[in-house]
Amino acid sequence: MPGNKITKNQKRDYMSYRKNGNSQKLAASKVDISESSARRIENKINDPQPKYRNWKTRKNPFSEVWDTFILPILEGNPTMDASFILEELQEKHEGEYPDSTLRTLQRHVKQWKAIHGSDKPVIFHQEHYPGIQSISDFTELKNIKITISGEEFKHILYHFRLAYSGWSYMKVIQGGESFSALSEGLQEALWILGGSPKEHRTDSLSAAFKNLSKETAEDLTSRYKDFCAHYKMLPTRNNKGVSHENGSIESPHGHLKRRIRQSLDIRGSNDFESIDSYEKWLGSVVSAHNKRNAKKFKFERPYLQDLPAYKTTDFEEHLVCVSSSSTFKLKRVTYSVHSRLIGEKLRVLVYQRYIECYLGSTKVFESERLIPTGKNRCRLINYKHIINSLVKKPQAFRHSRIRDDILPSDDFKRIWKHVDQAMDARSACKFIVGIMYLASKYDCERILAKNVISIIDAKEPLSLGLIEKAYRPMANEKIPNISVSQHDISSYEYFNKEA
Repeated sequence: MPGNKITKNQKRDYMSYRKNGNSQKLAASKVDISESSARRIENKINDPQPKYRNWKTRKNPFSEVWDTFILPILEGNPTMDASFILEELQEKHEGEYPDSTLRTLQRHVKQWKAIHGSDKPVIFHQEHYPGIQSISDFTELKNIKITISGEEFKHILYHFRLAYSGWSYMKVIQGGESFSALSEGLQEALWILGGSPKEHRTDSLSAAFKNLSKETAEDLTSRYKDFCAHYKMLPTRNNKGVSHENGSIESPHGHLKRRIRQSLDIRGSNDFESIDSYEKWLGSVVSAHNKRNAKKFKFERPYLQDLPAYKTTDFEEHLVCVSSSSTFKLKRVTYSVHSRLIGEKLRVLVYQRYIECYLGSTKVFESERLIPTGKNRCRLINYKHIINSLVKKPQAFRHSRIRDDILPSDDFKRIWKHVDQAMDARSACKFIVGIMYLASKYDCERILAKNVISIIDAKEPLSLGLIEKAYRPMANEKIPNISVSQHDISSYEYFNKEA
């Protein structure tokens, strides 16, 4: 066809047709070229082959310094960049080697490294077999902002994947990489999967063991090995900083995150009502991804090992002592417990979303888990734990270190701000502690706060006595008179005669 380049195959086929006795016109039509092109092919078929140029058309600007300056640098440090070498040359030979010569030097250095440089790492692509290997890793949704009820939700994702079939599981993780995040996510994935592979691979786990003492890191390493042994999996790790060794999950990270990004676009919003609703939505996205690998997973499923009869530990364990302020500190968070536990040592099980406290073998406390951001510290104080002591000495409230954390809601914080300005210091403390005591005793925290705020908005005077009267239903109720009619005692004589 006119305008198209004649290929080598066309030339070969044309000459083959000519040798078989076809005319020039017929042979040209069979390979879809013109007669003039056919004549040019025949005229040039016996021409000598063009000679390739093996000489340089320009003078090498670095020929004078290559052997004396550049080569010794490269031999001493084969990884040296050409840009750094050029900077050294410009410093020693001012004005002779402008920046425009950098590309030329880069070509010369690249060629020298290819011929004389050090060995480069070789990637050995692996063949995966069903039921053999699973992989865990953590990733984050870069440039994707997820919000919960309008507030930014900072988190990472735990990703589990079967190397052969590509079956995946994802879990929302707060607080960064940790042993509890890995073990909890891995155990959930295995039980949803319904079996375990023979090997489980992770990265170096350096982030999970960051800032831990040597003894603690060794303990977690031992517990991770025990965890894998429980599921009859061989634990393996790739070398630190060598991401391609975990390539069976690094690339799928991108595929799944792209699917998540596109699913959010279709959804039309990145905001969710709660963490649970976000995690449920994320599970539906991963399930849609798994459907594409359903055929390979169906083939791999029989090769997985049976699960054990019970789950194993997927939490961190800590020993804490309850202080005289009825609190204990754990992972930069101060938690309150009931004052009965002051002075006791508690065994705390730390999960991703909550903590459990045991006194001996008895669970005495359970709470959501707070995860501080950055290097900050935070508190989780339940006023009901300490209100019985505080109501006996309400003036301790004003200068308490945990004063703002004692107040149970924004409504109570608003009430405190008002009474602190409207009343004298003694009365203000007595009032706020008094209504918290009522809220705790009669379980009316929300309603009580709303009623007090309505009194404040109506600009009416606040009276703790009147409020106590309204929220003490038993004190307001009169004991009813109960009349009891006495039965005839002669009936007892009848039963005595029968006996």
